[in-house]
Order: sequence, then C-alpha cells, then structure tokens
Amino acid sequence: MSEVRKWLETIGLSQYADAFETNDLDIDLLRQVDDQLLKDIGVASAGHRLRIRNAVAKLEAKEAADGSLTSALPRIAERQQSVSTLPPAPPLSISSVVEPKGERRYLTVMFCDLVGSTSISARLDAEEWRDLIGAYLDVASTAVIEMGGHVAKKLGDGLMALFGYPVAQENDAERAARAALSIQRALAEVNRKNAGSGKPDLNARIGIETGPVVVDAAGEIYGDAPNTAARVQVLAEPGTVVMTARVQHQVAGLFVVEERGSHELKGVPEPVTLYRLVRASGGRRRARQRHLTPLVGRGALGAGATG
Repeated sequence: MSEVRKWLETIGLSQYADAFETNDLDIDLLRQVDDQLLKDIGVASAGHRLRIRNAVAKLEAKEAADGSLTSALPRIAERQQSVSTLPPAPPLSISSVVEPKGERRYLTVMFCDLVGSTSISARLDAEEWRDLIGAYLDVASTAVIEMGGHVAKKLGDGLMALFGYPVAQENDAERAARAALSIQRALAEVNRKNAGSGKPDLNARIGIETGPVVVDAAGEIYGDAPNTAARVQVLAEPGTVVMTARVQHQVAGLFVVEERGSHELKGVPEPVTLYRLVRASGGRRRARQRHLTPLVGRGALGAGATG
C-alpha cells in the first residue's frame, strides 16, 4: 500500500487514493497540492479539499517542530535499517503523529469559493487567470480585514476567514455577515469595471457557520464549524451568502434574510436550517426578524437539496 494511500486513510478520505496515485501525487508532493489541483483530480467537495489542506498543514507543523521533512517519511525505515550499531526500529507512520495542544475558542467561520473557476481558467492564459484570481482574493481579503476578521487560508480560488480569532468580540457573527455582503458588492463592482473587456464575470458562493473549535499553535482550526461552513457554501447560489440557523439567531434583527428550509449536510448528524442573507436591515439586535417568502426552484437551495 502506498504512503499517500495510507495517509488518506488516516484522514478518512481513502476514496481519493486512486486519483492521487493515477496522477502520480505521492507523499513527497503533498505540500505542493493546492485547491485547484484537488479540483482537477476530482475532489469536488469543498469540505474534503479543506480537510486535505488542513491535514497537509498539520504535517508541516509537525515537521517544523521536530525538524523532519514530509518527503523523508517513506525513507525513514530505510535509514533506520542502515544503522548497524542500533537495533531496528519500526518506521514512523503518519497516524502516529501526536496532536498539538490547542486553544478552545468559539468562532464564526466564513468560507468563500469562486464559482466555475475551472471553466474560467480554461478560457484564459496563465497571467490573465493569475490577475483575475488576485483581484478576487484582494477584494475578499480587504472586506474581511475591514470588518476585523482574520484570513486563515487562501485555498486556490477559495478563502476561509475567521471572526473571533485572534481576538474575540461580542458581534463576531454580525461582522462576518457584513464582510460577506461586502465581498459580493465588491465582486459586482469588479464585474462592472471589467464589462466590455472580454474578462469573465466573477461570482462567489459564501457560507457562514459559528461554533466551538480548537486552534492549535500553528493556527490550524479543528472542529465542525469550518466543514459546515464549506458545505453550506456549496449549497449557496452564485453571488449569494447563506448562513446556518445558529448564525441567524446571533444576528436576528440586523439583516433581512430568506429562510431556505432544512437541509441534510454530509457529515452533520442533524438537519440544518439555512438562511440566505439578503441585506442589512438597519434594525437592532434581537429585534423581530423580517423573513422573505422563500424562492422556489432557484438553484441549489431549492426544496429538497442535500449536501
């Protein structure tokens, strides 16, 4: 069994082992795997891509702590056997890596992903694609930072932002919602400026969740909130923001929302009620929430959609 197959099994994603091996992506190349490459080899789920990238970052954090190299993992047993003065030792396995200690926090997580990036990149040369992605990530990052958020990861054409880390504030969920709306407005402005230039429109899906997580010394986030935010993002229509009922409860009265029903999300034990974030209401916290009539038959968040 290959090292990369063993590694994927340790993180519960062995279904992608064949794709990694078919594309000659061995353990030496893990640190070079980005979000776009994962999409290209068939990792369609944003949550799975995030889990793989988090697991790679975890390996890198371990390497930084003990001075080892990921690329050396397959050869550790060989080096041990070559030392004749010492008895043979068992090879180091990835599953034996000790979890770093972390700090428990309550965060709001925003996951933003560009829609149709693969087809867009196919229509552009490398420099045009780089410039377009750069413009998108710049406006998204600016919106997050202006609302006091922290850009935790840029995953190819995706972005994960945290509100409540490194400094927690009472209105973390509100600031995340305002940042999400700001991103959509900024992308609309980018598209307006690019109109007539032949450049494709950029549309993003955004998902927001809040909940308890553990943040380790390397800044990696562990918990259900990031994965749930990623899965919620997949269900959003292009150009929209969708949040869970837990987030909606914290921002009630501050925004006009549209209830989008209950959805089963892969890996989440209970159905989750989702809301589309329409706009800021100008109301006060905990005021009576205004709900719009749900739209029927419009995109991934129509009745009966599941993740």
